[in-house]
Amino acid sequence: QVQLVESGGGLVQAGESLRLSCAASGLTFSTTTMAWFRQPRGKGREFVAGADYFGTNIKYVDSVKGRFTISRYNAKNTVYLHMNSLKPEDTAVYFCAAASSVGVPRSSEYYGYWGQGTQVTVSS
Repeated sequence: QVQLVESGGGLVQAGESLRLSCAASGLTFSTTTMAWFRQPRGKGREFVAGADYFGTNIKYVDSVKGRFTISRYNAKNTVYLHMNSLKPEDTAVYFCAAASSVGVPRSSEYYGYWGQGTQVTVSS
């Protein structure tokens, strides 16, 4: 049974940082593309960042480039999202997702496994 468990969300002020973690089990982590999505209240789910199993094919949504960094530690079956210079518009529930697709898809339809989500709230 595949499980993705996110942690690290919380309430911070604008300009501060957070690190989200996603621990995976039940899948071959080292051959799986991992990604982070987010969903603001009342809006759709948005691709934030993703990394292939080598960690060399990495994509970000334009709004977080230069502020967020995705990294993965295959030996611990964990993927991280380092978020710096947070803005109120980054407020959302953040989800970890896994895909067996080649490359780093930006569409949620390619991701077959999802975590339960962790809330990130950035106050102004």
